[in-house]
Amino acid sequence: MMTKKYSLVIFDWDGTLMDSCGRIVSSMQTAARRAGLAVPSNEAVKDIIGISLKPAISRLFGQLESYEADTLFEYYRQEYVEKDLTPTPLFAGAQALLADLRGRNTLMAVATGKARRGLDRVWRETGTGQYFSASRCGDETQSKPHPEMLVQLLDEFNLSAREAVMIGDTVYDMQMAEQLGMDRIGISHGVHVPERLKQHQPLAIVDSLAELTDWL
Repeated sequence: MMTKKYSLVIFDWDGTLMDSCGRIVSSMQTAARRAGLAVPSNEAVKDIIGISLKPAISRLFGQLESYEADTLFEYYRQEYVEKDLTPTPLFAGAQALLADLRGRNTLMAVATGKARRGLDRVWRETGTGQYFSASRCGDETQSKPHPEMLVQLLDEFNLSAREAVMIGDTVYDMQMAEQLGMDRIGISHGVHVPERLKQHQPLAIVDSLAELTDWL
């Protein structure tokens, strides 16, 4: 168990606090089908979860014409927000972890590849926005694994990288923290397997938010 107390705990969202990977995969596949594009595999879509949507689309489908990318973007939005009924619950222990950290007066933030509109929506739906003092989204900064969103969060609170910890389920989360020398913890219930997370020397890899609570 860690003895260091962090001034700021930064969470990824999809695959870390919310079990939304299934809906992301099915929504992207349906959007591709509607747009007349080759449907990417489950694993291919999972591997882009965590980065911003525009670079994710480029990685999955190559260089599209602007109208094709715009159409695919809109179809994906429609599927994810309005049509796809795949559940997106918070992972077990999420509410308890956030409440526990707030009870200890720990600052919390979110650094996510989701768009601002999407994060605000799920915060309203889950009632979790109250826990976070700041956030940065994929349409506001450079995409992960670029560390810009972490730099902005640190600047907002006038903190150094040594005073914060990044928690996420992808190598993109680990990479952006690693570039700043920020401590990082991987969680295995999301997208990337522990073997990939370990390549970026996290302090630990936990299997659940309950286990993460013990670490923090």
